[in-house]
Amino acid sequence: MFHKIDYPFLISAFVSFVASVALWFLFSHEYGLYVGIWVPSILSFWVGVRVVLLANGINTRKGG
Repeated sequence: MFHKIDYPFLISAFVSFVASVALWFLFSHEYGLYVGIWVPSILSFWVGVRVVLLANGINTRKGG
């Protein structure tokens, strides 16, 4: 289902989400919000990378 190119994006979005929640509850709401907006940005960038790879005819199923 997922390919090699997907894992760094998914991991970084998950880490950003966890950091955002931790900052929100443990430190400052403003810092939590700031880090929280990274999640949709990372996921949007992931979609853009996948679209470019598919447009260039690179087969992501083989990890390339």
